Amino acid sequence: MAGGGIFEEHLGKTPANFETLTPLSFLERAASMAAGRTAVIYESRTTSYGDFAARCRRLADALRRRGLKSGDTVAAMLPNIPAMLECHYGVPGAGAVLNPINYRLDAAAVAFILDHGEARVFIVDTEFRAVAEDAMTRMTGETPQVIWVDDVPGPRNPASGGTNYETFLSEGDPAAPFTTPADEWQAISLSYTSGTTGDPKGVVYHHRGAFLNALGNALTVGLRPTSAYLWTLPMFHCDGWSYPWAVTAVAATHVCLRRVEPAPIFQAVADHGVTHCCAAPVVLTMLIHASEAEKAPLARVSGRTVNIATGGAAPPPAVIEAMEAMGFRIAHLYGLTESYGPATYCMMLPEWEELDLAARSALIARQGAPYPTLAGMIVADPESDQPLPADGETLGEIYLRGNTIMKGYVKNPKATDAAFRGGWFHTGDLGVMHPDGYVELKDRSKDIIISGGENISSLEIEQVLYRHPRIMEAAVVAAPDHKWGETPCAFVTATPGGDPLTADDVIAWCRKHLASFKVPRKVVFGPLPKTSTGKIQKFVLRERAKAQ
Repeated sequence: MAGGGIFEEHLGKTPANFETLTPLSFLERAASMAAGRTAVIYESRTTSYGDFAARCRRLADALRRRGLKSGDTVAAMLPNIPAMLECHYGVPGAGAVLNPINYRLDAAAVAFILDHGEARVFIVDTEFRAVAEDAMTRMTGETPQVIWVDDVPGPRNPASGGTNYETFLSEGDPAAPFTTPADEWQAISLSYTSGTTGDPKGVVYHHRGAFLNALGNALTVGLRPTSAYLWTLPMFHCDGWSYPWAVTAVAATHVCLRRVEPAPIFQAVADHGVTHCCAAPVVLTMLIHASEAEKAPLARVSGRTVNIATGGAAPPPAVIEAMEAMGFRIAHLYGLTESYGPATYCMMLPEWEELDLAARSALIARQGAPYPTLAGMIVADPESDQPLPADGETLGEIYLRGNTIMKGYVKNPKATDAAFRGGWFHTGDLGVMHPDGYVELKDRSKDIIISGGENISSLEIEQVLYRHPRIMEAAVVAAPDHKWGETPCAFVTATPGGDPLTADDVIAWCRKHLASFKVPRKVVFGPLPKTSTGKIQKFVLRERAKAQ
């Protein structure tokens, strides 16, 4: 008898008691039990779950009829419109792998992704026609079939050649079932990293991870059938942190938004009963500094709370206070492309509610504890891979493991092996573990400033800068120094209006709150360069710091 004794005898897997995990099942369930409920709102149009599922099945069947088979890649360069949601079901529903592409990339980067990912089909919004067509002329491999989405609220930019998206859907049968994966380890999506230090790496997600991380999202932020999720986070970024699947898992409503701008965000919150959204810190800043006219719709929903999850740099107390004043409750998350987006959550404990804003903000600023769907997280010595004490002080690298970590990097075994060394995913982020099991990010390993042999956390300096009442955004990088090797250089965007902010003001503020060797030697004013997902591009700032 095999290991397990009586518990393995004639107790094997059968179709009755085992099913491959896939987020495709979320849509099938929603269409079955909530066919008449609103699945998608976009502009003045609403789509029921029954109709949404039918469109996704049409897309899947049309792709199969065009010759797509299991493991083929379908690239999509679309804003947060219904077609992008449909791709998250229709493409894997055909057995294919969805490759969402950042529509702000240039033609050379898009060409690399299409070639490297071996795209067979390219679904593109006509707003990005020029870049898409330029990218395809630069490809060295076979050019994909092109499907053009001519979105009515978007710019009218008709394309020649290819097939119109709605025409393409008409080729498919709305009753044709999805092609479900034979193995939940099968790839569902391919997302490319930013590639700031070379060609981007292709991160591969599997059906099991997408299923579990979606449920982790729903459980962590409290999604319910009555929830309305506003699409402010790009769906091309980590598949929208798995929320295309999470929202559908509870048969809630997706509120699509073509452009992330204050006026339509506030209008959507008021018009559609938005309860949840996700956004980079830059979006929070944008909302806070919106005009009173743009904020006016909030008056209609006074007293209602919108739960907004943010990642990246911790929101400073002033941002938390301003967002709460507008009715937004901030939750802090941490994760990477390689972890399907969020992997940890700074869960607000009841006793924190009694604290003043400064004390509560310090706790919210931590990156938190693992998602319930993440198997493990440690802070480890990157040399020995051994766990470090959970004392809130000992600095190490954050390691993750579990079912919601990528399969690996496509066609890049060296990078995959390095990322998974020792049985953990090495994030490259430095942090400390607190005694309560909450991790706190201190810096990226590449962003640590080494001055006279001392390690300086750029994040620590940034947190001090953000507490200044006249600073709207801040970033700190290393600047070369002939004596100390490196010294901190601060890049600052001042809040609009008010008295002018000078470098002396900033340095004096830092002297009050930091050890002298951590105080920036240089302060540069102006807007900060950002990625399309709102992350500050420190590699650009490092080059600027060299020239100061």
